Amino acid sequence: MLQYVVEEAVEGGVEEVIIVTAPGKEGIASYFQPSAALEARLAGTGAEDLLEKVIHASSLARVSFVIQEEALGLGHAVLTARDAVGDEPFVVILPDDIVHHAPGVVSQMAAIFDRKQSGVIAVEPMPWETVHNYGVVDATPVGDGLHQIRGLVEKPPRDEAPSNLSIVGRYILPPEIFDCLERTPPGAKGEIQLTDGMLLLLEAADLYAYEFQGIRYDGGQPLGLLRASLEYALRRDDTRDAARAMLNSIQAD
Repeated sequence: MLQYVVEEAVEGGVEEVIIVTAPGKEGIASYFQPSAALEARLAGTGAEDLLEKVIHASSLARVSFVIQEEALGLGHAVLTARDAVGDEPFVVILPDDIVHHAPGVVSQMAAIFDRKQSGVIAVEPMPWETVHNYGVVDATPVGDGLHQIRGLVEKPPRDEAPSNLSIVGRYILPPEIFDCLERTPPGAKGEIQLTDGMLLLLEAADLYAYEFQGIRYDGGQPLGLLRASLEYALRRDDTRDAARAMLNSIQAD
């Protein structure tokens, strides 16, 4: 899933990827870095298909890592990357949301950012009975799936939700968000919420919500991950036949 979102970011013009991870998971770094020994072994055994995949993953972008020492919320994770990002606009991608579409969501949002020169948040209309699971925007439509944001609410009860436009895992934000996150007090669980930081950002800057094009898979849920695995396998030339054969062989009790 990390590779899919890194590929999406690269397609959208991102040249440097910063992965925020927890202590003990630094081994993820090796996936995106060249490995001369592994490449030599694959070349020596004639595993050209695997060699091509290894080289592809390590050549996508400049990938670096920042360690979030404590899980203190998404806003805190973004703030952890401040020094690595620097003073420029940046993309935030949550890799448990993957979206199938060409062009990818980051490319779609980058076009809006270039036009508006303001932050852009990806949203998706959700069934009203599930809005309490998401951050929700209060926004005014301005055309072509774009809405100007007036406010944001984190996981509101259904009867208090200003809309069913729920925030999903893609953001393009200006560097001013870092100062806002510095001023954001922790919530009840001691976490700094990105939604609260964006509310502070709204006091001095515009933000837009964008209903992206594409099929989103929620890899943070077991059935969402299963569906993503199956549908991606059925789309790929190198796995389609085997995936179909496997599905045909499965019989429910």
